[in-house]
Amino acid sequence: MAFPATQFNGPDSMAPLRRPLSLRNLQLSQLASAAGAPTPQLASPAPLSAQSSMSSFASGLLPKQRPLTCTGHTRPVVDVCFSAVTGSGDHYFLSACKDSNAILRNGITGTTIGTLSGHKGAVWSSRLTPDASTSVTGSADFSAKVWDNRLGVDTRTVPHSHVVRCVDVADDAQVLMTGGYEKIVRLFDLRSADDRPVRQLDECRMEIKHAVLDSTRGLVFNGDGKELRIWDLRTSEALPSRQFEHAITSMRMTMDRKSLICTAGKGVHVFSLDSSELELSVYTNVELSSASIHPARDRVVVGSGSDLWVRTYDVQTGNELEICKGHHGPIHAVSHSPDGLVYASGSEDGTVRLWQTFPGLPHGPWAG
Repeated sequence: MAFPATQFNGPDSMAPLRRPLSLRNLQLSQLASAAGAPTPQLASPAPLSAQSSMSSFASGLLPKQRPLTCTGHTRPVVDVCFSAVTGSGDHYFLSACKDSNAILRNGITGTTIGTLSGHKGAVWSSRLTPDASTSVTGSADFSAKVWDNRLGVDTRTVPHSHVVRCVDVADDAQVLMTGGYEKIVRLFDLRSADDRPVRQLDECRMEIKHAVLDSTRGLVFNGDGKELRIWDLRTSEALPSRQFEHAITSMRMTMDRKSLICTAGKGVHVFSLDSSELELSVYTNVELSSASIHPARDRVVVGSGSDLWVRTYDVQTGNELEICKGHHGPIHAVSHSPDGLVYASGSEDGTVRLWQTFPGLPHGPWAG
């Protein structure tokens, strides 16, 4: 079967949401009402000017971070991801948690939009389409779900025979990808009511915990232990793989859909999706669980399962620029916002925290 071609030309080309995401349109079992939604917690010393904040960052004299703490989950947060900037000018982020829920929030304010509730087991993975209209989740309840974020309801449940550890969705929301303990990558045509996969990649040796769908180029990447495997869906061929010294611990695409970020051991590796060439590597002093590169590609944020800190490294020098302290458990996931002004971290402590790329820069909840 020929893989359906899709195109992604950046935020300006995306169809805007027909109406803003709102509490009124969500019908969720754990929806926070406008009056009762938990307010993200933020300390409030006087903010610095934009010029002084960025010059302080460049000089290494950083103001103290005032992270925005987003509560609502009751167990470890294992995945976070952002949408692109939508037609309304907003952006959103989604967190996946072992409490069986995913929470959709405003990416600028951290305010809860709604809880995607319906799984019967831990939600291990979640992804948003660039326009934030669709979410997909994978769970320990042997299923993947597709959610309409405008209505706040699941529109599709795709059953599996074992735990679903990773999911992804095409930018146009027409294809769902899943991977998990069955050691199989599956692709489903969401335009069809048939729950049978239209493509199945079943040559993996280990449980699939990390996989990425590049719907623009028709490629699938998955971590198979220490091996990065690549599949060309247009020709049904396995492309030459890459070997690492350590097991792959995370994979995600950059926001511009041009590169793939992998973590393995203490290293962050970024590959071009057009040429598959290695673009850069950054080596840290901790075992990594997740990484996100800033849209300007000058710094990378990492999380580790071995301590409680979120770290920022300079891409060119490899120097550690900043250590952010505040979580009370290991860091499972990190992700930059599409404008690069903040990054999110999800932790074993059950919270998501939003950190400023330039501490003290007046914007969003830090503007007052």
